[in-house]
Amino acid sequence: MSATESAATIAPQLPPPSTHQLALMIWVAVFPTLTALNLLLGPVLDGMPSVARTLILATVAVPIVIYGIMPWLHRARRVIIARIAARRGL
Repeated sequence: MSATESAATIAPQLPPPSTHQLALMIWVAVFPTLTALNLLLGPVLDGMPSVARTLILATVAVPIVIYGIMPWLHRARRVIIARIAARRGL
């Protein structure tokens, strides 16, 4: 039995997040990330044209969100859904 097969037998597959869930997850990941980056890099980027500043912030923020925060949020969603299902006896 492969690792994928054993993981599938332990935890049933969840459907992907709904559009609303995904929008909330993205907002929860992006807003604090951009706020922190603006606070940290603001003095360094001060005086730069808006387009260049946005390009730099997006270039730093996107990998943080995609590879760092979103996997954590997907795991958190899985735990939340499992707890709700357990309470309902599903």
